Amino acid sequence: MHHNNNAALVKRELLIALISAMLDDRLESDIDRIPYEMTSAPDYEPIRCCVQHDRQILKTRLLARLGFSVEDYSDDGTPLAVYAKQALERTGVTGPILTVLDDACNACVKARYLVTNACQGCLARPCMMNCPKKAVRVVDGRAVIDTDRCVSCGICMRECPYHAIIEVPVPCERACPVGAVSKDEQGKERIDYSKCVFCGSCMRECPFGAMMDKSQIIDVLREKKQGKKIAVLFAPAVAGQFRASLGQLFSALGEAGFDAVFEVALGADITAEKEAAEFLERMEAGEPFMTTSCCPAYVETVRKHNPTLAKRVSHTATPMHYTAELAAEECPDHLRVFIGPCLAKRKEGLDDPLVDYVLSVEELGALFVALGIDVSGMEDAPMQRNASASGRGFALAGGVAGAVMAQLPSDSVCTPVLVDGLTSTTIKMLSRWADGAAEGNLVEVMACTGGCIAGPSVIANPKVAAAQLRKGC
Repeated sequence: MHHNNNAALVKRELLIALISAMLDDRLESDIDRIPYEMTSAPDYEPIRCCVQHDRQILKTRLLARLGFSVEDYSDDGTPLAVYAKQALERTGVTGPILTVLDDACNACVKARYLVTNACQGCLARPCMMNCPKKAVRVVDGRAVIDTDRCVSCGICMRECPYHAIIEVPVPCERACPVGAVSKDEQGKERIDYSKCVFCGSCMRECPFGAMMDKSQIIDVLREKKQGKKIAVLFAPAVAGQFRASLGQLFSALGEAGFDAVFEVALGADITAEKEAAEFLERMEAGEPFMTTSCCPAYVETVRKHNPTLAKRVSHTATPMHYTAELAAEECPDHLRVFIGPCLAKRKEGLDDPLVDYVLSVEELGALFVALGIDVSGMEDAPMQRNASASGRGFALAGGVAGAVMAQLPSDSVCTPVLVDGLTSTTIKMLSRWADGAAEGNLVEVMACTGGCIAGPSVIANPKVAAAQLRKGC
């Protein structure tokens, strides 16, 4: 789904209101007013049955933004202020990093096929004749599908000469490449975390915004208010989210209160160098190919769904980890906060002791708005160190393989292969490659089509972000 949609705008508006209240020390006193303020305009049109239901959904969204799981939440009259107090008093974040808002979920119909008014009731009736379950019949001159018999094979849709039969998908289920999203007994979507790879596809594609990440923004702002120093590590993709130079982004991050700023492209340079050395070692040892390891959703996919491929995955750590090492060495008394467009980085952050918190670029954008910071209007800050163009290109599909190849000796035999986006098809393809059937010997895998600039939490059009990123490189 395009990043610019009403569900995303509502989530961002909530973030801005929440951050503003936190910055002004009125989170507990004002949080219960936010759902009312967002629905009080005279021209407000309810999304659900009534404004009261909309407010209840906004309340649940705020709980997720406070960092709580809400699957089992039921409104017992407890004010949001109570949860805000709990968020301000907690000492750390926990998984899972996704949560499903039952009230927001539309309980979409099970993926099935529907006969539209374009049906002509034709003599041939190939939809009925070819249905293996005899689920199609003609009533009053129109085809009708018996949903109890239908097995969603799609033959009727393919056979109809008028294209009168359409598929009605469940967006979050269809988007999930590993089948981790399915309905419970009440028709609400649930996430099977034993399968989930945290790619964020369900969150990006749900048109009701029912799939939400559990925010850590309150935790970061609380730490700052308590006097902690914070080193921010921003991913290469972040530079493409704002129409500004890297120097202006550095200035904006400093203005936002971060005490030290590290470009994760520096860690990407380290990753590229180490991965190139590892590639050469593996090829000399006679291995058929090596895959990159910087995409945490891909690594999680291998761990949970393609364990036979694990032996082909690079052992090199991610740019986030190496940048955290740099920050820990240079600013040992600072908390380390990663910012990027990737949901899976939240999971990686939970597992990496060098990373204290992970924020999305969506949260960063809301923070800038709440603080009145115009990134494009900032002065260019001097860059203390410069990452390479290759390191900054990690955010683009093909950029990781390109950076690794740039580190190889000129006489190296390297044939790169790009797996641009994790889907059920590409996952099956990777499974077939496990025993050495890959088309090349250096395989780059990106969970998001187009690279990190198309992650589930972006705030800019990926094509525009790619152009902006290339300009900065």
